[in-house]
Amino acid sequence: MARLEGVLERITYANEETGYTVGRVDTGRGAGDLLTVVGALLGAQVGESLRMEGRWGSHPQYGKQFTVENYRTMLPATIQGIRRYLGSGLVKGIGPVFADRITQHFGLDTLDIIEQEPKRLIEVPGLGPKRTKKIADAWEEQKAIKEVMVFLQSVDVSTSIAVRIYKKFGDASISVVKNQPYRLAADVWGIGFLTADRIAQSVGIPHDSPERVKAGLQYALSQATDQGNCFLPEERLIADAVKLLQVDTGLVIECLAELALPDEDSGEVGVVREKVPGEDGEPVTAIYLVPFHRAELSLSAQLSRLLRTEEDRMPAFRDVAWDKALAWLADRTGAQLAPEQEEAVKLALSEKVAVLTGGPGCGKSFTVRSVVELARAKRAKVVLAAPTGRAAKRLAELTGAEASTVHRLLELKPGGDAAYDKDRPLDADLVVVDEASMLDLLLANKLAKAVPPGAHLLFVGDVDQLPSVGAGEVLRDMLAEESPIPAVRLTRIFRQAQESGVVTNAHRINSGQHPLTSGLKDFFLFVEDDTEEAGRLTVDVAARRVPAKFGLDPRRDVQVLAPMHRGPAGAGNLNGLLQQAITPGRPDVPEKRFGGRVFRVGDKVTQIRNNYEKGENGVFNGTVGVVTALDAEEQKLTVLTDEDEEVPYDFDELDELAHAYAVTIHRSQGSEYPCVVIPVTTGAWMMLQRNLLYTAVTRAKKLVVLVGSRRAIGQAVRTISAGRRCTALDFRLSGAAVQKI
Repeated sequence: MARLEGVLERITYANEETGYTVGRVDTGRGAGDLLTVVGALLGAQVGESLRMEGRWGSHPQYGKQFTVENYRTMLPATIQGIRRYLGSGLVKGIGPVFADRITQHFGLDTLDIIEQEPKRLIEVPGLGPKRTKKIADAWEEQKAIKEVMVFLQSVDVSTSIAVRIYKKFGDASISVVKNQPYRLAADVWGIGFLTADRIAQSVGIPHDSPERVKAGLQYALSQATDQGNCFLPEERLIADAVKLLQVDTGLVIECLAELALPDEDSGEVGVVREKVPGEDGEPVTAIYLVPFHRAELSLSAQLSRLLRTEEDRMPAFRDVAWDKALAWLADRTGAQLAPEQEEAVKLALSEKVAVLTGGPGCGKSFTVRSVVELARAKRAKVVLAAPTGRAAKRLAELTGAEASTVHRLLELKPGGDAAYDKDRPLDADLVVVDEASMLDLLLANKLAKAVPPGAHLLFVGDVDQLPSVGAGEVLRDMLAEESPIPAVRLTRIFRQAQESGVVTNAHRINSGQHPLTSGLKDFFLFVEDDTEEAGRLTVDVAARRVPAKFGLDPRRDVQVLAPMHRGPAGAGNLNGLLQQAITPGRPDVPEKRFGGRVFRVGDKVTQIRNNYEKGENGVFNGTVGVVTALDAEEQKLTVLTDEDEEVPYDFDELDELAHAYAVTIHRSQGSEYPCVVIPVTTGAWMMLQRNLLYTAVTRAKKLVVLVGSRRAIGQAVRTISAGRRCTALDFRLSGAAVQKI
């Protein structure tokens, strides 16, 4: 085993999942030579002095390198090292300029002064009491995080997760990790059961511990909700848990029974068991996590309450002369409604809860505008909302009225509670929710609770699109045969829309026909059977060819939508290539490396988790924005979201952001783009389904470009998505009794 000491100058690659890191260190040999080090460097920060143990080797392409097996950090011992260490952005409040001033003033005693007499920093020109205190606090926090890091090093936990553990538990971090490791999976975002399980094993918790099995069962259920299910059938959950935990079936059954019993201290149950109809109509034992069971019960009750109330906040439409009203509307809008549109307008204004569905070009938008015009004519208070910022903007443009995201409308607060609910309802006579296919169970429940008795609630959406990213199939359940909620489905494609290749092909795909790909001005196919080549061609089309031919901005107007994240034509790989093409690294553009990603000013990014603590009313999974500022000294990056809100991110929060030059089709729901470029390759074979391709095509306002193989497109068109999600909202809405177990 060899030893090597040096200052970590830069990290060129880091894999957050495995901990494998490639870095360059200055060993102090002079001549500006940097040595490549690879291996277990997770947690090391640029600017730190490292004492590494490992082995020398040679890479056929990159030459001599040192493979690190373990390391520890040392405080630098030279003035140059101290200046580099402080100026690296490791300590908040100190950038290169102040690092230079501080080391000039205190020399080799600099780090001792910061550690023991931080008040003396005020002696340095330009450092006032405020910044001095900030530096001292940041130094203390860094020390505390380092302790946690050292402890977690043995189980390969990444820096970002260690920081989050410290932020959540503070000085109790090490105690929680040692004594209650499965709390990490429940309480700290980014730590799943598998990471917590690895930590638990390293601190000696037995493989067959009931605590481990219960945590594993709850993890299996939370994984199911991530895949859209509100519950799992008991047999499937037990099988999943046995496979995950590698323990006896009997032990899993015992622990599941215990989870369903009230806790002795809190009285809370871990899971809820109920008999509900399965896919074939036969009863199954459903196992729910508590929040999803409560939300399903509550949403069903709220919709029934709204539907059946005697109150009516728009009584003028009970006995309105519809002929006159519709004639006035036609005069105002300059267009006649089709018969099915008229039916939808009457339904929305006379029923307390209603659903309007239909594909592109069938007049949903004009119908919504008509509903809003008539309601306003009777001086009704109309509230418009959609699940995403882009969809809300589109709704506002369409109706000429203010629209907001559902999150902003309800003023969601840290923790996820809403400012508006049953006890403090919205001041609204009519609530219209567009892109309702995106509404998941939890958000739909919060919304329904906030609608006052007697108000009218109209859901608008395309039920043939992909269901919500979150758990549930709310729109589909409301449209189920046994549902009491009245609905209209628009089916007639208007003449103007028939001229659009995008609309024509969306309907062809939805009916199981291959899209037309020649002779159209707004729908193209670049044939490429090789998946890797299709990935490269997708980048060329999105970054160069489309902008050159159609005068579109590649960052703002063109969106790549991939069926999956992984693979050569997946969103992950395409993002790296598109970033190089659209926002390449330049000396004058600030950037920050985080894990395997580099963030630059100008980057298109998306939030990948719901965070109720950020922004004015939280920032939510799928929110898109552009990086507008990056401050190495304050360790902050600023994103301007598509809701025109500037949201700051600390550097240790950057795992909440991903690049968004390419996104998965699931993530694009509710958004519209002037142009979409869709790689459809055999590499994504298992993902290719009709509603996936249909959703992607319907995201385009003007232009669609498919890149890939005709065989893959054929597979997508032919394949109807397998099975429904596990939900029981349709059953509950029908008023059938649920059997408690």
